[in-house]
Order: sequence, then structure tokens, then C-alpha cells
Amino acid sequence: MGSALLALTGTACLAAGGGAKTPAAIDIRDPYLLQWSDLTYDKAPPAPVPGVDYGMRPDGSFQAPKATPLGSSPNFPGQIEGWDDKSYSLNVEPIAFYPNVSSPFHAWVEVADFDGRRFMYVHDRDYIRVLDVTDPARATVVYSEGGVWGPDGSSEKWDAKTVQNYWGGLTFAWSQSLGKMVAVASYEIGRYGLLENKRTQPEQVAALRNYNSLKGFKVYEMNGPLPSDWKLIATRTTDRVNPQAPIGEQQGSGALDAVAWNGGKYMFLSAAPDDAHALTEYPDYLHSPGYQVWDMSDPADPEFVTQITVPGQVVGDAASEAAFLMNPRAGNRTSWMGSRMAPFLPKPVEAGGTIAFGAMGGLGLYSFDISNPDKPAILGHVNTPPSFAGTEFDNADVSQFARTGYVFANGYPMNSNCYEPYKDILVIDARAPSELKVAAKFPRPTPPAEAGFKDYCQRKGSFGPKRSGTNQPGHGRDGLVAYAFYNAGLQLFDVSNPLEPKIAGYYVPRFPTEAEMPEYTFENGSFAAFVEYDRNIIWLFSVNGVHALSSSLLGGPKSGLPGELWPPRTTH
Repeated sequence: MGSALLALTGTACLAAGGGAKTPAAIDIRDPYLLQWSDLTYDKAPPAPVPGVDYGMRPDGSFQAPKATPLGSSPNFPGQIEGWDDKSYSLNVEPIAFYPNVSSPFHAWVEVADFDGRRFMYVHDRDYIRVLDVTDPARATVVYSEGGVWGPDGSSEKWDAKTVQNYWGGLTFAWSQSLGKMVAVASYEIGRYGLLENKRTQPEQVAALRNYNSLKGFKVYEMNGPLPSDWKLIATRTTDRVNPQAPIGEQQGSGALDAVAWNGGKYMFLSAAPDDAHALTEYPDYLHSPGYQVWDMSDPADPEFVTQITVPGQVVGDAASEAAFLMNPRAGNRTSWMGSRMAPFLPKPVEAGGTIAFGAMGGLGLYSFDISNPDKPAILGHVNTPPSFAGTEFDNADVSQFARTGYVFANGYPMNSNCYEPYKDILVIDARAPSELKVAAKFPRPTPPAEAGFKDYCQRKGSFGPKRSGTNQPGHGRDGLVAYAFYNAGLQLFDVSNPLEPKIAGYYVPRFPTEAEMPEYTFENGSFAAFVEYDRNIIWLFSVNGVHALSSSLLGGPKSGLPGELWPPRTTH
């Protein structure tokens, strides 16, 4: 009775992201969303007042809001006028800048070596660019598909509601069984331009349930460096209710971001297997993704192995709903709950790896025993007090785990102008993987003295960590990690002692001008970093292009191929 009444007559003051702004009718018709909605009362955060509830303190430091809705991000008193046209650097030197390579919103990045050349693949749903980066100072675009951005926006109009085929997150690996390079492309429900509030837009919810593109992944033989050389050899849906369901009838989320696979037997990915994985507060997303394991012994015939689901993800399951209700985020209409990336493996299963870490948003960080990948088991779990809007536990960096037993985990901002709590990079003590605990935090970047402002929040745009990158050539560097930090550019951290991280270097590029890009893109700043550890090259992706950088902290940059091919021609 309560659900029916809510679906027909309920009203509330809702913004697109759940905050109190403009009245909109609650209209929930989807059965899974009704079950989710029935569990809680509305605890959406109110919109804090700039300069009152958050803003600059008299000492020049920034007081973050305690909680915010997802969405509109007002300016606050004390921000600088206009967009900062200066760049700042410490222990980082520019090599080259390549404008208009990616979109100003997102970039997945991979590299592969073919015929004595190194190629970089920069892509998102509406574009893919392939660059020959053999000489990072003279990179050239050798393949381009989709819109190219400039001052008037994209050269091609792209409708998220009608797209049917795109390059999702790509992972490259050498398949010993095929004796050639293989690409796995993830395909998921689109996250932007389709839905604003799942409690008020039943038609859009229904369209996503019957999404017009694959929910799953595709596998390609890479018979050359260009996508035009590739051959499709397998297509799979991550729907475990009906694995034979055609497009338009598939349940679940599809495969999020890029899969974790090194060419061996086992592949891991992020996915909700059905529509009952619905216990998430995020306003424009329908699923709480867990993880899947697939057998890739024959890349042309991938076989599903198992699903990993943690407590608090599934509607209609009493134990899962109870765990969800114990989470202080339940009802806030804001928090992402579930995975966004594949599990993070310090060592591949084929090389003797037995541990994986899963960053699961507001559900926290999990450790899994994967010594028997057919039956993974939860080992440990840690969570923190809520920090919303923005995402929590999105990324985990395991590059220092073998050396130290510590893992770094972070969420990232989804609102601009620091209109949300700051997202710390957390140092997780995982020396005993069954007893995870927060041991320290990374320092919060601050501007250099010559910047003329005290805090990066004053620079406008988003501020906070994004990701440190996965599947990077050379894998990582002991004692050093690199993060894209939005309006704080690239930040390099000395983690030789993981309990005392230090800022060791940075490169903060100027904002573009309106002669280069539309102003509405500026706030995204620098949103991705990719490091060629085998050539000591850092690639920083900003709204107006990609920066090739070097740092004395890594060593001298190298041109050409470094010796060992990437990806490695072995699964170990």
C-alpha cells in the first residue's frame, strides 16, 4: 500500500541530485526502486549556504561543508576572479602538450607496443584517439574516431540516449593461448545524459532497464595497432539472470570501467549481475555493482565463473537489506554504493596472487581471498564516516603492497567549487588482510606561495584526488605514486614510508581560455594521470589536452621502446 501511494501521489522538494531546491513529484514505478525506497525515509542533505556553512576561515584555510547533495555547485566568497592563467611545478618538467586529444570530461588510457612503436589509446564512449608516442616529445595522432573538442564544443553531436556501439574501458593483454594481443572492451549503462533523479523520472528508468546497448564486454584480436585492424571474437553479457538475453532485455549494469586481466585464465570485472543489485543511494544510477570472475582460457569463448556480492547490495534479500540499513548512508539519496572499478590485484593469480582489494564506494574497502578464484571469499573490510557528495572508496592503489603491506584508497569529488567534504587519500594497513584499518592520510595539497591564493578551493573547479592509474607500463615505482587532482593538476607523493606520505612534486597547468575550450568545461581541470614507469613519462589529461611530463623523481625520460614489450608477452 505504501509503495503504491508513493508511486502515485508522493511529493518532495528534490533537486536533480537529491538536495532541497525545486519541488518535483516522486514517481517511482520500477519494482526494484520501490523496494529500495521503502527501506528508508528521506535523509537527503540540505544545501549548505556558501560563506556561512562552509568557506574560507580568517587564517586562510578552507572549511569544507559537512555534507552536500550531488549537483549544483555555487561559488563561495573568497574565490579568485576569473580562471587562473598561471601554471605551477615542483620536480616536474613539461615535455610536450597535445591539445584536443581527449574530451574535457573523461579519458580511459592504455598503451601497447607494435612493430617497434608504442601506441597510446585515449578513449571514452563518444571518441577514441590512437597516438604514436614512441617519441613522447613528437607524438602524432594515427587514428581518430568521434568528436574533437575545441572552443565551440565537440565537432560531433553525440546523444547518450541513442548510442549503441562505443569503446568502453579497454584492457590489453597478451594471450598465450592465441599467441597474440587481445583487447577486452567494457560496455555498461551510460552514466551521463540519461537520468537525473531515479525517484522522479520513471520513463528514463524504464529506458535504462531496456538499454539499447550491450551490458557486458567484447573481446578482440588485435591484429595491428589500430582498431580498424581488430577482429571481434566474443561478446558476452554480464546478466546472470538470463545470459542469453538480447540487447534491450539484459539485466544488471554491464561491465564498469576496464576489466582486470593479464592474459591468463582469470579475468575480474565490476558488474551488477541483475536488477536486484539496487541498494545504492546515488540519484542517477540504478545498480550496486559487485564483481565477476570469468575464465579466459580461450578468449574467443569466455566462461562465467562466479559473482562476488558483499552485504548491503541486494533488494529483497533480508540479510542484505539489514546490512544496508546499518550503513549511515542509507536514505541520503546521494552516496554511490558498490564498485566502480574491477578488483585491484597486487599480483595476478597466475603469478601466485591470492589477495584482491575491492573499492566499493559507501560500502567501504574489502579484501578478498582469491587463492581459489572459483570461490572467492571475503577476508576483511574497513569503512569510514560518510563523506558525501562525491564518491567514496572508488580507487585503490596496490603498487606498494608487496613492499609494505599498505594499500592507498580514495574517493573523488563529483561537485565543483569544493561543494562537498574533502576526499582524503587513505593509507590502509593491510598487512593482515583480514583486519584492514585506516592508518594514515595523505597530505592535502596546498598552492605554492607564488599562486596568490591560500587554498586550491579558491582556484575554482573541482579539487581532490582522482585515480593513480592501473595497468601502467612497468607497473609502478617503489616509494612514489602519482594522482590526478583536478584543479591541483598532477600531485606526486613520496610514500617510501607509507605512514608518512609527503608531497614530492606537482605540475598544475593553467586553465584554458575560451579561445581554446568552452568555459563550462574548465571546472574538470586535470582528471586522469597515466604513467609509463618503464620510460619515466607521465601523461596528464586536462580539459584542453594531454601533457607529457617528466620528473627527476622517476629518472630521465626515455624515447623509443624500453626493451621489454608492453603488455608483457607472458601472464606472469
